[in-house]
Amino acid sequence: MAGFSSFREFYPYYLGEHRNRACRRLHFAGSACVLAIVLGALASGHLVWLWLAPVAGYGFAWIGHFVFEKNRPATFRHPLYSLAGDWVMFFDVLRGRVRL
Repeated sequence: MAGFSSFREFYPYYLGEHRNRACRRLHFAGSACVLAIVLGALASGHLVWLWLAPVAGYGFAWIGHFVFEKNRPATFRHPLYSLAGDWVMFFDVLRGRVRL
């Protein structure tokens, strides 16, 4: 697979790797859990719980890819763009630009 020269170039590819509705829903749920974990840990002062954030985020996403999408997560080839893609897609869902 060719490299991407920018996130703008990568994002359409990222969306194409998330065509399955169940996969997108699991990504959204994972990102929402990450936000809840981070905010809860910071608010409570129990920062030890922050280790759960990547487990929740990647756990939901990878289940979506391996079980429903039947593809390999972009995280393995493009980790930073993929992480950014997760959050852009999350907020695109909230804005109604991506459907769940």
